[in-house]
Amino acid sequence: MIELKTATEIDALRQAGRAAARTLRVVREHAQVGTTLRELDELARATLAEAGARPVLLGHHPRWAPTPFPGAIATSVNDALVHGIPDRTRLSDGDLLGLDCAAAVHGWVAAAATTFPVGTAQPADTALVEAAEQALADGIAAAQPGARLGDLSRAIGVLARSAGCGLPSGLGGHGIGRALHEAPPVPNDGRPGQGVPLRPGLVLTVEPVLLAGGADATRTDDDGWTVRTGDGSRAAHVGHTVAITTGGPRILTAP
Repeated sequence: MIELKTATEIDALRQAGRAAARTLRVVREHAQVGTTLRELDELARATLAEAGARPVLLGHHPRWAPTPFPGAIATSVNDALVHGIPDRTRLSDGDLLGLDCAAAVHGWVAAAATTFPVGTAQPADTALVEAAEQALADGIAAAQPGARLGDLSRAIGVLARSAGCGLPSGLGGHGIGRALHEAPPVPNDGRPGQGVPLRPGLVLTVEPVLLAGGADATRTDDDGWTVRTGDGSRAAHVGHTVAITTGGPRILTAP
């Protein structure tokens, strides 16, 4: 069932969105060459606690996962696109790091994701991240009241394909609010004019996941969580929590 949120509830979601956005900003500032992923996770936990927010990913255990997720944030490096576990891995110069954070405040959940180079940026990585961020912007711009979900999804897909990037099936955004995952799913490609109508009060995560190699295939590590590109190419994952309002899309995880 798709739940539409009131204006008051969307304002409450914005509080969770601020906590997620601030956490990503703080962690990004500390993601330096030599830093371990676990150190970044510890910083995320402290930052969320300072904001009075709960780390939603910590202990999250969907049916398909063999174990609960062990971190407050997901840390996906290079060919890992999503769900990377924050372990003792040290960041190296030129790594491409993706961060995913979900925060809960007073029972309301918002999530955001970002990908960026560590140290020396490779031109191909810069182009990949720029394409992902433009796909995100295009998807949000298409999230207008009266449009359809397929319009949003198609906007992401057109940009990704025009950039020569792969789009893994089964990964994308979703409804969000009282829980991390709510209806409807938000694919990263679709048909314009199709899908559920975008009505005021609908809150979604918009999450492009682009693969530099152009192929769509992925594989999952033995940990049951970390998803990697099938061809070893790099990936970029970016996302915002967005509310559909009568005045257009409102980004709840903006800094």
